Amino acid sequence: MGAGHAGCEAAAASANLGSSVLLITMQMDAIAQMSCNPAMGGIAKGQIVREIDALGGYSGIITDQTMIQFRMLNRSKGPAMWSPRAQSDRMRFSEMWRHTLEGIPNIDFWQDMVVGLIVKDGFVAGVHTAMGYDIYSKSVVLTNGTFLNGLIHIGMKSFGGGRIGERAATGLTENLRQLGFESDRMKTGTPVRIDGRTIDFSRMEEQKGDENPGKFSFTETPQLKKQKSCFITYTSPEVHKVLETGFHESPMFSGRIEGIGPRYCPSIEDKINRFSDKSRHQLFVEPEGWDTAEYYLNGFSSSLPAEIQVKALKLISGLENAKIFRPGYAIEYDYFPPVQLNNTLETKLVQNLYFAGQINGTTGYEEAACQGLMAGINAHLKINEKNPFILTRSEAYIGVLIDDLITKGVDEPYRMFTSRAEYRILLRQDNADLRLTPLGFNLNLASSSRLDKVNNKLEWIDRIKSFMHTTSISPDQVNGFLESIDTAPIRQKVRLDALLLRPQVSFIGLIDHLDFLKAWTHQIGEGVEEIIQEAEILIKYEGYICKEQELAEKLSKFDDMPLKQEFDYQSLPSLSTEARQKLSRIRPATIGQASRISGISPSDISVLLVFLRK
Repeated sequence: MGAGHAGCEAAAASANLGSSVLLITMQMDAIAQMSCNPAMGGIAKGQIVREIDALGGYSGIITDQTMIQFRMLNRSKGPAMWSPRAQSDRMRFSEMWRHTLEGIPNIDFWQDMVVGLIVKDGFVAGVHTAMGYDIYSKSVVLTNGTFLNGLIHIGMKSFGGGRIGERAATGLTENLRQLGFESDRMKTGTPVRIDGRTIDFSRMEEQKGDENPGKFSFTETPQLKKQKSCFITYTSPEVHKVLETGFHESPMFSGRIEGIGPRYCPSIEDKINRFSDKSRHQLFVEPEGWDTAEYYLNGFSSSLPAEIQVKALKLISGLENAKIFRPGYAIEYDYFPPVQLNNTLETKLVQNLYFAGQINGTTGYEEAACQGLMAGINAHLKINEKNPFILTRSEAYIGVLIDDLITKGVDEPYRMFTSRAEYRILLRQDNADLRLTPLGFNLNLASSSRLDKVNNKLEWIDRIKSFMHTTSISPDQVNGFLESIDTAPIRQKVRLDALLLRPQVSFIGLIDHLDFLKAWTHQIGEGVEEIIQEAEILIKYEGYICKEQELAEKLSKFDDMPLKQEFDYQSLPSLSTEARQKLSRIRPATIGQASRISGISPSDISVLLVFLRK
């Protein structure tokens, strides 16, 4: 229920697997709306989009079809940190998602608001709608975004809404509470939208896309031929002073906002308050599309009075004459702590009912989309009496996200970072297809042509590694190149893979210098660049990759030790009081999950292991 990023992926996945799907949304014209910034990907988020694509989802494909700029972030760091990010045409993104969903035969649409669930004998049986209809189904996926009792704040003004200009969803939270679910409040925000015709870009730093732009999808999506630039500007002490004049009217500082906001994407007033020692903050001026004058001011999220926002805006370099299309605002909404879910995203209280997206306390299009994909897959599998589809922490960032949610819960809007993944060397954006396409194929979501492409890629990677390992090069062939890149010359023959271990030496550099290597790699044909890149990463980081793989395999044994959901933890006095309380509340599925619960000590795990052995 809901047609945001989670709802779209859930509907598409279930329908493509063979289920009949009804997508209920309050506004058909706002399908897959980019409510906040017009971008997909970013640090760790780009990895998630590539994982969605590898499994057979659509977020990567639609991003590629509608992007206006592409950048690979963190290139100066190791490949585990590389993260793709794209600016999107906001209107075309939404339009393309609707066109895609309408092209899937098993999906029907209904514009209405879900106000309650039909539950029989512990199973969800359908929904009640605001227009008075009872719609019956075998499963329900709730993807309500920020709409559940949404409350918008602009200065001293507050009014109901799920997004500005759209009404809030009412009734459903109350119904879920009556069924026994716990709920709480969260807060997020968005900045002003600016009329680009009134921006002086000459006073800002231009931020262009990559010279050779990449893409998200592993399918044959179009290559980006032209790009639109973003721009960078900064706040100043004068800007901060103006903003501070409105702090007494700030709903956040006055206590009118009860929900917890995102720590890693704070409002501008929160940044000024928390980082009072900083004289300026960076702002990104981002275009909303090819054919619109609307710009998004990334870093200037605010719930201050509109007149204060505008007054401060006009003191920013390049925005002296700026006019706005709409002010920034904060929004509070209901969410349901995700410890109430199983690792399939099915609720523990009501069977065949799934939660995905911001209803689980997450923030971000990418985090929502991957939850929708997993919920949609598992909803289909459950009603067809098939085994659930679960990704582990060593298989995907998606696995990390879901395990974090159901095991640790959230005390602020959850955002994915590379630091959350202990196996991030394994979970790189470049190998998402190698990791997950076989799983997507087994589900019947990824096509056979996708799997053939992955198998061809794997075959060539192995051939390259073998060739580099068995081929040596003499000093006279390579020393000129080595000296040109400021690395020591060799004195005797050296294997190519050993030479590639040097930080200064790249595979492309060797190909450009060595004609025989250029001729050999020319055989690869389609996808040569990504195949070469993958082979280079595996050669350069082989030791680190092997160590991380060994660690993942060692710890995975705990995730293979199941715990019965009905087990009475209060009957084990050897467990700490905190452990008994948290284990009884969260009901972990395995020893591995139990070990990751905050407050569960190694001694508590030892007690559980002793009990299991008995």
